[in-house]
Amino acid sequence: MASRIAAAATVRAVKSRRNIPIRAALVLSSNAVNKIKEILKGKDEYIGLRVGVRQRGCNGLSYTLDYATHKDKLDEEVQQDGVRVIIDRKAQLSLLGTEMDYVEGKLSAEFVFNNPNIKGTCGCGESFSV
Repeated sequence: MASRIAAAATVRAVKSRRNIPIRAALVLSSNAVNKIKEILKGKDEYIGLRVGVRQRGCNGLSYTLDYATHKDKLDEEVQQDGVRVIIDRKAQLSLLGTEMDYVEGKLSAEFVFNNPNIKGTCGCGESFSV
């Protein structure tokens, strides 16, 4: 069965670590919460968004965003302000302490991951290494 992509994402390396709770796997900005609610509105067959990583790009890894229909046994679940984000087990260590934001500009609109674990990114901002 073919997977449907829910949204695009961009990588942003964080120079200084913010005061994010240590136990937080992923923190959502208010813009991200609102966009996820908008994306999932009327799609009752999905329980939330699934965030993962895959081998891709010139720097090693890239984020994947998809609709989540279920939560696997080893997946992490983040519930914030009425939305659910399921973190794939393979992505958990590379996402720990990350803030997920949604940014709209004149030419683009995308989810941005402010990740303190990133050691390097590619020039286009699509892939990263940890």
